[in-house]
Amino acid sequence: MDEKINILLVDDLPGKLLTYEAMLDELGENFIKAHSGIEALEHLLKTDIALVLMDVSMPGMDGFETAEMIHGHPRFQDTPIVFISGIHMTDLDRLKGYQHGAVDYLSVPVVPELLRAKVRVFADLHRKTRQLEALNARMTTLQDEERRRIARELHDSVGQLLAAVSMNSSLVAGESHKLSPEAAKRLSDNAAMVEEATKEIRTISHLLHPPLLDEAGLASALRCYVAGFSERSRIATKLDMPPNFAGLSKDAELSIFRVIQECLTNIHRHAGSPTAEIRITQQETCLQVEIEDAGKGISPEKEPVLELSTNTGVGLRGMRERLRPLGGTLHIHSTGHGTRVTAILPIVRPADAPATTEVRRPALI
Repeated sequence: MDEKINILLVDDLPGKLLTYEAMLDELGENFIKAHSGIEALEHLLKTDIALVLMDVSMPGMDGFETAEMIHGHPRFQDTPIVFISGIHMTDLDRLKGYQHGAVDYLSVPVVPELLRAKVRVFADLHRKTRQLEALNARMTTLQDEERRRIARELHDSVGQLLAAVSMNSSLVAGESHKLSPEAAKRLSDNAAMVEEATKEIRTISHLLHPPLLDEAGLASALRCYVAGFSERSRIATKLDMPPNFAGLSKDAELSIFRVIQECLTNIHRHAGSPTAEIRITQQETCLQVEIEDAGKGISPEKEPVLELSTNTGVGLRGMRERLRPLGGTLHIHSTGHGTRVTAILPIVRPADAPATTEVRRPALI
């Protein structure tokens, strides 16, 4: 976590870029220079940028417009931007800068010590954020491994014991005529309860970690899960998706499955909706998942409850954290007539890497 972070310097004058780089050189970070707003956007798409230092007055697309485009993209909504200007110096200019998402607004001439101090704060904050994200990712991985282990234990241990009990009950049932009517009734009840317990164990095991996800892939696992959810919850659930998925890693498949699972759980517990619809579309560079219900929506007082963990789920925040390491985003639109959750996950194909940037660029507009 002590590796250099990337700081993007944006100015149409090369001399000023060299000046800023010289001022900040002792911080030991990696500095990337861009001479226009468009070039800055291209760097953002290709590189993990911790901080943007940007001139306000630039030909073509100025700093304010560039900042608006940067923060308009889901991936860069939280990227800190510091404006530097020797022309736009009024309070109204500063206000406009903050309205466009700036975290600071510096005037020229820049005091080197002040600039270094501010950049150092954002660099340290970025590193701490990355540490927290790495910790969250590790916790998610451990949770998935534990769920897989418990699911296997339930199936292989408890499931096998119940199967043995069921076989023994079947043998005894063959001689039930020797028992009193009350004992025979109890034996029959026991057999029915063992069968019900076996079904419950199988359902819990599959919910913890569906074996089809490893054995047959995401499409088969989703079809099986959605059918079971619809039957258990009595919520008419429609699934619209491609027959197969291309270019998805195992981590991506598991993340998509967990997001859909959490959303359907929230619909069952909170929405009061008679229906649910899942739409999955796959394009060349991304996969989009929409889960929509026709319930009562998310009221402001319930948002914190759903944002954090529910009884057995991971909550909306957990879904975001699960998607973040994969470059994915989560968006929620809720009204009094229903809620729509949209997850977007990029598809990484190494062989197509040179073309990917060109395809994704219009998404910023």
